[in-house]
Order: sequence, then C-alpha cells, then structure tokens
Amino acid sequence: MNPYRPAAMPARTGPRQGGQSGTALAAALLATLLAGCAQNPAPPTAAAAPAPAPREARPASDGGNPERRAQLRLELAAAYFSRGQSSTALEEIQQAISARPDFGPAFGLRGLILASLGDNARADESFRRALQLDPRDADTLHNYGWFQCQLGRFAEAERNFEAALAQPQYIAAVRTWFALGVCQARAGRLVDAERSLSRSYELDPASAVTAYNLADVLLRRGDASRARFYINRVNGNPEASNAQSLWLAARIEKRLGNDAAAQALGRQLRDRFPQSPETLQFERGRFDDV
Repeated sequence: MNPYRPAAMPARTGPRQGGQSGTALAAALLATLLAGCAQNPAPPTAAAAPAPAPREARPASDGGNPERRAQLRLELAAAYFSRGQSSTALEEIQQAISARPDFGPAFGLRGLILASLGDNARADESFRRALQLDPRDADTLHNYGWFQCQLGRFAEAERNFEAALAQPQYIAAVRTWFALGVCQARAGRLVDAERSLSRSYELDPASAVTAYNLADVLLRRGDASRARFYINRVNGNPEASNAQSLWLAARIEKRLGNDAAAQALGRQLRDRFPQSPETLQFERGRFDDV
C-alpha cells in the first residue's frame, strides 16, 4: 500500500485520481480506520495504521456477564477483521450485538466490515446506529467521516470529523486532522486542507504521509517553495521516500524553474522505480499533470 496517499483515496492528495471501487474503499477503511474500533483508540497516525493485534479472548469464560461477552466478541471480531476474515468477523459482531443490543462499538465495527465488503447502504445504517447509541464516540465519528469522504459526501464527513475533534480527551486527533485535510482537498477546498494538514503535521512532524499530502496541497495552491520543504522531509529519509514522493519533488523543482534538480530527481526515480507510473510520467515529461 502506498504510504503517502491515504490508503486508496482517489484524491489529488496523491499523484493520481482513481475510482471509488469496493476494493479501494475496503483498503482505505482497513488501513486507516480499524485502529479506531473496538474501543481501542488508534495511535497518532492516519494512514497505514496497524490493525489491532489478535487477542486470545474466550467468550465461553465470561461467566454469563452479557457486557463481558459482548466485549470479548467484539475483540474477536476486530482480530478476525484485521486478518481479512470478514465473514467470521461479522458472525462475532452479531454475537456481540445479541449479548448487548445497545453496544455502540459493535455497530461501529460492523459498519467498517460492511464497508470493506462494498455493502455501503448497510454500512451507513450501522454507523448511524452506533452514533444513535453514543453520539460522542470519537472513534465512530472519525470512521464514519472517513467512510463518507470516500463516497464523496464531503459536508457530512467534515461535520463528523469536527465532532470527533470536539470530544474532550480525544487522543487520536492527529489522524482526524489528517483525514479532514485530505477530505477538504478532495472537495477542492485547498485553503482549509492546508490548515487541517498543517495542524496534523504540528501534532506529528515525523509523519511522512502528512508531509507528502501537505506538500501536494501547497503545490496545487502555487506555493512551491513551502511544498519543497515538506517533500524534502520525506525524501531525506531513504526508508520513507518512494516513487510518488520523488515524482512530487521533481514536479516541485520543475515549478520552481530548477530543471537540473527536476531531472536529477527523475533519474533517481527511474533508477529506483523503473516500472512505476511516475517514471512513465517523467519519461513523457508530464510534469504539470496532477
């Protein structure tokens, strides 16, 4: 998975636009959202977040406590989902809901799973049910917002992101500021996108994915000099740089009139990633394509 585009986001916050297929949505949801489910707040990152580690929970040992049984089933569902076993995860979620019909996080995770399967109508219903049960669940607000953003429902997504950020003691604000910025960029609201991505970067200046997307937005806004600063933070780390980051840097240098630097970056791109679409763009001289 590309570490600079927020999963499969078909936005110009990555070098190319793409479709909103069920597969793309599944990849996006699993990569960026799963860490926020099952009442396990995500670490401060918004893209390629690690899925929850499988837990060796045993629902049979719950002693008849429905709350405990529901929580254990939810943990098992999250573990199965992280392994790509969506059908089994849904079965565990149903067990959790049967034990506790008012268990909001179970409905939130069910929304993620259904979205990953392309069942957007039922996913939307599950997210809404989760928020009916707990309107202040910041993780569900974030996840529902990202789901809506993937479907182009930008205004609704922004409302949910802002509601998540408004929750006291929300520890994953960095990922929500990032997701909000990406969504605003998709909607063409570049000034707002810059503000949100800058806030995410302030909270986590080591994030390559945020630096890349912020550089891309700045370039689109015509501020190539500042864009250069952020993309150089990415490409300065060989383990973080990739074909997209090198190509964005080449485009920035070209925009600044530094043809020699742009060509040098293009040669590095060709040497390291000869089969990449970005190398093809370089070979064709399509520096102004977005």
